[in-house]
Amino acid sequence: MPTTSSRLLTLLSLLQTRRDWSGDLLADRLDVSTRTVRRDVDRLRELGYRIATTKGPDGGYRLAAGADLPPLLLDDDQAVAVGVALRIAATGGAGLGNNVAEGALRALTTVRQVMPARLRRRLDTLPVTVVEPPGGPRSDVDSAVLLALGAAVHAREVLRLDYASDATGGGAAPRRVEPHHLVTWRGRWYLVAWDLDREDWRTLRADRVAPRVPTGPRFAERELPGGDVATFVTGRFRGAEGSTGWPCEGEVVLDLPVAAVEPYVGDGVVEAVGDARTRLVEGAWSWPALAAALCRFDAELEVVGPPELAAAFGLLAGRCARAGGAGRG
Repeated sequence: MPTTSSRLLTLLSLLQTRRDWSGDLLADRLDVSTRTVRRDVDRLRELGYRIATTKGPDGGYRLAAGADLPPLLLDDDQAVAVGVALRIAATGGAGLGNNVAEGALRALTTVRQVMPARLRRRLDTLPVTVVEPPGGPRSDVDSAVLLALGAAVHAREVLRLDYASDATGGGAAPRRVEPHHLVTWRGRWYLVAWDLDREDWRTLRADRVAPRVPTGPRFAERELPGGDVATFVTGRFRGAEGSTGWPCEGEVVLDLPVAAVEPYVGDGVVEAVGDARTRLVEGAWSWPALAAALCRFDAELEVVGPPELAAAFGLLAGRCARAGGAGRG
């Protein structure tokens, strides 16, 4: 027979796994009477857990949100996942600014202190080092700004904001938008919103947004081009509205073995053509950009198609020849 303390922990764990539990089912899981379940529920309430009781023949219990955060019961995998997430946030990898990073570090210290030794070892075997890409300043977002944007998205309320048109913060212009989604893309936070004045969709960098208060009236949700936020955001940054693909996609055969090509291909498709050649299908936002990207392999290549890619290579060849001639002059 488990002790009262261990039974309380088991009961709390069960209440956290689903929304509603009947008294009979809890009693069966804990191998106790329904009267004991009622007493254990009362003990948890005394510890600060808000457990609601539902009436009726199939009445039961539900763990509700409280005014204060009570102690949480996590399984091993959950505890390690929380620790890793806090470590990433503490090192600034979430782009949330110093306030959140400092809070994450304090939380990580607290969580690690109460972890069993076996879990501390698992967490310590997952060291996280956030490496900033070279070039370009950091664009951390004030957590208060993210909370304000998130609240407007959740409430579906028109948001008035100032938006800096460049990274220096200058050129702010007031806007009225319907905020639909708060997303991250390659280390930056963006607000996906319908601009009421421009009557078009916009992806606004959150670090350049200054929300104004109060918010405006509620609005009806609009359908994004492409049908979902992932398709819309990917297409917007790739220049292919409403699609996750590139607007320009071509195929070439490189005079390089596949092992020399594959490590440097992002979302392209590679296929070996014999031992010394590789077929590559890759995309970009324009044909000249795709041609220039393919030249990075510094190898002879054959254009399979389409004709627009071959024409782009001709255009670049002329530009490069003129640039080389100007340099000799």
